[in-house]
Amino acid sequence: MTPETYRCWAEVDGSALRHNAKVVRGRIGVAEMLAVVKANAYGHGLIGVAEALTDDAQLFGVANLEEAIALRGSRPQPIIILGPAIASERSTIVERGFIPTVSDFEEASEFNGLARDGAVLVNFKIETGMGRMGAIEAEALEIFKRIAALPKIDIHSVSTHMPVSNEDAEYTRDQLVRFRKIMKRLRQEVPGQYKAHVLQSAGTLAFNDPAFEIVRAGIILYGISPLPEFQRLLRPVMTWKARIGLIREMPKGSSISYGRTFVTPRSMRVATLTVGYADGYPRHLSNRDAAVLVHDRRCPLLGRVTMDLIMIDVSEVDKAQVGDEVVLMGRQGDQEISCAELAEKAETITWEITTRVGSRVRRVFV
Repeated sequence: MTPETYRCWAEVDGSALRHNAKVVRGRIGVAEMLAVVKANAYGHGLIGVAEALTDDAQLFGVANLEEAIALRGSRPQPIIILGPAIASERSTIVERGFIPTVSDFEEASEFNGLARDGAVLVNFKIETGMGRMGAIEAEALEIFKRIAALPKIDIHSVSTHMPVSNEDAEYTRDQLVRFRKIMKRLRQEVPGQYKAHVLQSAGTLAFNDPAFEIVRAGIILYGISPLPEFQRLLRPVMTWKARIGLIREMPKGSSISYGRTFVTPRSMRVATLTVGYADGYPRHLSNRDAAVLVHDRRCPLLGRVTMDLIMIDVSEVDKAQVGDEVVLMGRQGDQEISCAELAEKAETITWEITTRVGSRVRRVFV
């Protein structure tokens, strides 16, 4: 198939990826960049994104073993598995040389017992406010000491996660102070070459002094700022497109889509697009004043989003015809439907918009 025959596809701009990586580099100095490519690179395409960032990233971060295996075939950089490993995955993690994240002594001990040739590198997680992973802050030093004493374990890094860096600056600053104090004690009592990482995208933009030794760059790489005031620095990477599959002249009083939630107030020219919620287009955009771009014009979404199709009003676009390219998210001419706009109208977050772009949506790297 060629782009001319795609029904629904996402164009991923490699130059925009590299631009955003340079923005990150400019804010973190000599720190290593851990490019987070979990969830199919936030919906952008795991392998293509990793290839585009090969000269910029010193490490890659994934959510689980399956993603690590998919990535390893094409990347020489170290791969950190950011989520917890289940018991059945641990032997493969050791065999493949991935870096697991551990939260307690028991996890580390299991990896220690599986090691054969050489030590297992681990990322030790400390809980400082996120509540989903990590050794409890007050217990972290003692747990770390026990893990560091295991004969087949080497500490690659120590990390924590910031839950409100895009919402609560005061809490975030306090969290960073606490983490710095923990790291100071760890390094005093357990000397070593291990590195620290806490900053993610919002942290990189607003709390990057100091950056520590590693920075986890996630959604910022894809050109979406979690802090709106920094969006001007970034270039959106994904343009999501579909086609007009059908155009009909609908008389006044015609109902559109399930539930008859929209009835034409006048005669309207209605186009049916080849995308639906099975492709990841949010059903929550139904009847929320959402729009798409057709021939550089914003065209309103009509009625409810269905599984495979949506309907729009093209009454004001005389040139619209079957087969035309439609932009669901991205820029066309001087108009733009941003990821942030879709997220706001769907009452969700930008992370969910891109990661939900479905597997039947082809990724085309440009």
